[in-house]
Amino acid sequence: MKLKLVTTATLLSTAILAGCASTNEATPMNTDSKVIIAHRGASGYLPEHTLESKALAFMMGVKYVEQDIAMTRDNRLVVIHDHFLDRVTDVAKKFPKRARKDGRFYVVDFTLDEIRKLDFTEGFEIENGKMVQGYPDRFPMFKSKFKIHTLEEEIEFVQGLNKTLGLDIGLYVETKAPWFHKQEGKDISKAALEVLKKYGYTTKDSNVIFQTFDYPDLVYVKTELMPKMGMDLKTVMLLGYNSWNETFEFVDGQWQPYDFEYLLNTDNFGEISKYADGLGPSYEMLFDLEKTTKDHIVVNDLVAKAHENGMIVHPYTIRKDKLPDYVSTVDELYKAVLIDADADGVFTDFPDLGVKFLNNYKK
Repeated sequence: MKLKLVTTATLLSTAILAGCASTNEATPMNTDSKVIIAHRGASGYLPEHTLESKALAFMMGVKYVEQDIAMTRDNRLVVIHDHFLDRVTDVAKKFPKRARKDGRFYVVDFTLDEIRKLDFTEGFEIENGKMVQGYPDRFPMFKSKFKIHTLEEEIEFVQGLNKTLGLDIGLYVETKAPWFHKQEGKDISKAALEVLKKYGYTTKDSNVIFQTFDYPDLVYVKTELMPKMGMDLKTVMLLGYNSWNETFEFVDGQWQPYDFEYLLNTDNFGEISKYADGLGPSYEMLFDLEKTTKDHIVVNDLVAKAHENGMIVHPYTIRKDKLPDYVSTVDELYKAVLIDADADGVFTDFPDLGVKFLNNYKK
């Protein structure tokens, strides 16, 4: 079962839009099925992946909140975007001798008890020996008190809010670097599925989506893990660029970068759809950037081809404080992604603005 049935009318309208600029749209489409996904929570307003940011996202009317997960030394799953700790915590101050040779402090090198001692903050980088906040207008670094939590704790938090608020907000779980965890002797995907099963998420009707950048691992999840565990969750394959070195695969006895060109080639979408109910591209992958200019966004056929193969498309990540040069406002970007390109949903750091855009578009 796929997440969305694609009608002939939908495909026709998408094909027409694919050859047109966003400013030429004529007839408003029905947006009732489109979803806003809180990227790491309401991360434009509170530090990413804190329970506080998830609670705020709930109140903004989203359909899903995202959980990136990494594994600790003692095999616990914690909610954090990176599989290292130094971008969002004071780990370098509290455990100065625990960095690897590359200078990073990896989640897998710490126990859960050690990680609970860390203070969590807005993301930063080290420049000239000083911490520089990545998004300077967001929540101030190391103000208030935030902590890393486990996947179990987040699921209980989400289920609790769903109960008390009378809502049905879904989980959007991403395993971070399964290939890296395999190098460390850990199966993060198996551990994630075990936790999800424990809390009742087992079928495609469960309000959860399982996503990853690791295609070889997704094939393993769909063909081995889920069948053995009696599970069949909705899955999304994330798309990246080779220059990111996002994923590695074990070939001929060695680890080498995975070639994302296979996943970006729409001719392969039929094969990919055997393992993925949807695709998660960067939103710029929906546009012909060579033809796109200011106020003239040209859509390519990625979404249409995905729909032809029964897959939904949930691009990432819209940020009002990091807009591409071909739009002037965040609403223009929401429109380009959700209306002109006809994506089925979008990840955003500012979920309230995404919900507001869809509500206004309906009017």
